[in-house]
Amino acid sequence: MSEDIYQTPNILILVADDAGWEDFGCYGNPYIKTPNVDYLAQNGLKATNAHLTIAQCSPSRISILTGKYPHATGAEDLHMPMPDSLDILPKFLKKKGYYSGILKKIHLGNHGKNQFDWYHKDLNTFKDFLNTSATKPFFMWVGFTDPHRPYKMNVIEKPQSTTQVIVPPYLVDNEDTRKDLANYYNYIRRMDAQIGVYLKELKSRKLLDNTLIIFLSDNGAPFPRAKGTVYDAGIKTPLILSWPARIPSAMQTDELLSVIDLAPTLLDLVGIPQSNKFQGKPIPGLFSEAPIRGRIHVFSERNWHNSDEHIRSVRTKKYKLIKNAYINLPLGTASDIGRSLSFKSLLEAKEKDSLTHAQSRMFEVPRTEFEFYDINNDPYEVNNLINDPNFQQVIVALKAELQKWIDQTEDFSPKTRRRPDNVDRFTGEVIDKIRLPDWIEGTVTKN
Repeated sequence: MSEDIYQTPNILILVADDAGWEDFGCYGNPYIKTPNVDYLAQNGLKATNAHLTIAQCSPSRISILTGKYPHATGAEDLHMPMPDSLDILPKFLKKKGYYSGILKKIHLGNHGKNQFDWYHKDLNTFKDFLNTSATKPFFMWVGFTDPHRPYKMNVIEKPQSTTQVIVPPYLVDNEDTRKDLANYYNYIRRMDAQIGVYLKELKSRKLLDNTLIIFLSDNGAPFPRAKGTVYDAGIKTPLILSWPARIPSAMQTDELLSVIDLAPTLLDLVGIPQSNKFQGKPIPGLFSEAPIRGRIHVFSERNWHNSDEHIRSVRTKKYKLIKNAYINLPLGTASDIGRSLSFKSLLEAKEKDSLTHAQSRMFEVPRTEFEFYDINNDPYEVNNLINDPNFQQVIVALKAELQKWIDQTEDFSPKTRRRPDNVDRFTGEVIDKIRLPDWIEGTVTKN
């Protein structure tokens, strides 16, 4: 679309830190109160089938801002700084006169941070940013730290009751797990209240109508078999776009979307030519009257996050195929999850030999090289159908699609590098400090 059709919008991207896609009122959670996120959904477009490229914080944020898959950015592991060769959204948007800012959590490295015009660590300085941007169109990236662990008590008035939480089948349903989930809900509610402050500020300045607000999460909820996995609990994200001047109210799409396409879509919106460095593409119909057209396949990955993994996945609307490289060890767990009440409850049930099938999948050794799930009939992905004769034709086709993506994006082989764990996979205990991989220091070449 050309700029003369409508006024160039302000762009406000709100990024939750470790929020599961279903854990909002507008996504069907009957217990958690999120009036401001719900307001955005009621006054915009809610995507119910949106996916991340990775379920790990820093590589996810870098992937979203670059329009590249994590393994193609050179910053695919947790805490890897963005390479100096990468350009991100604010640098491109400057070509159209945008003034850019980033609030609170950065997690991009200095090169990423320096591509923004303005930064502050205090979430309450949004109005100061608006004062500084003056009459220029603005791009603001808000990196919340909620609902990331650790959790404290009494962070909000009227905390969540442990009776009003949803316990997924892969967690133990006991009081400790429910307490863990209730605390997580509290932090989501605190984040939602902060979003309400921003909405009020935009309304008071008469900026809300022409501000495109995008809400999403960087990865799934910080619980076992969610964050840090390529199951939907880890890589599926809430995705809401609200822009009163252009997007009708209460729209919804179940098209298969990937955040790899978000940066190209925004640049296409404001009329900036697409960079050939992007691996994503503009989403057809997202800001027009034409039907939204999503992808046939979305792809995700898992790399080092306290424990080393090389996991790749391809998903359609109905099915998911997962490829595991390191099958002789249980699934790696992030250190913050390993310290959680939920994980400890699983360990206690394991010790008592009382795990259900869904709960036992967390500790499965060996893992199969490939996993296959019928998402429509098994939304929690607990029944691996990789050897089911009824699905072999679909499995063969998805293996071919995954390999094609690996080849086209020049993914590195798991044989080219390994990185030591700093968490015990069986107990969740931290065993060493996080260190950058040796190839960052230039001593090893990563192909």
